Amino acid sequence: MPIRDRIVRYASETEFRVWLFALVAAIVAYGLFELTGEVLEGETRAFDESILLMLRDTSDVGMPVGPAWLTKVMTDITALGGVTVLSLITLMVVTYLLLRRSFRTAAFVTGSILGGWALSSALKLGIARPRPEVVQHLVEVTDLSFPSGHAMLSAITYLTLGALLSRLDEGRVRRYFFPLVAVFLTLIIGLSRIYLGVHYPTDVLGGWAAGTVWACASWFVSRWFLGR
Repeated sequence: MPIRDRIVRYASETEFRVWLFALVAAIVAYGLFELTGEVLEGETRAFDESILLMLRDTSDVGMPVGPAWLTKVMTDITALGGVTVLSLITLMVVTYLLLRRSFRTAAFVTGSILGGWALSSALKLGIARPRPEVVQHLVEVTDLSFPSGHAMLSAITYLTLGALLSRLDEGRVRRYFFPLVAVFLTLIIGLSRIYLGVHYPTDVLGGWAAGTVWACASWFVSRWFLGR
């Protein structure tokens, strides 16, 4: 293919991705705004509690449904969205980027993820929703409930790193591997929080939405800050 045709094709694909990300970010941001309003008004409580109770034994809400090993699996999965694991992953990626002398990329990743974590804390304090009390918590929690910090922080961290790593491979199929892995990890971490009874389903939806909006915003900034 002639170089001129390649340039035109790349420009068209880039413009399509920009508009697609803008559309996704706008839709998710609107959904987050509406969901937050419903949560503040208490409109989602019946739905939230019904889902949590569905995941517990009808004779003992302290016992989750499913085999005993499933609780252990969910506990291990939920740790992937904890501050300790996410901090270690981010530190290792940033260290790798520094060793490659990709200083701008390292600074962008650090600022993007730390900014998202600060936003998560601010949203929790602003909305101040208590943790679920209808079922017993299967892991220890101490902070507020909405949005789910695990869901939001995993979305911010994994989606940002997934988008970054996809830029390192020019293969059309391989470049989608890391974003797909990031989405998968984000989904199962959020679901584990519901199963363990430490978050309402709408907490997790809010965390996914807020994290996705932040990750999309970071993607736009990266196009300006990092270039192609």
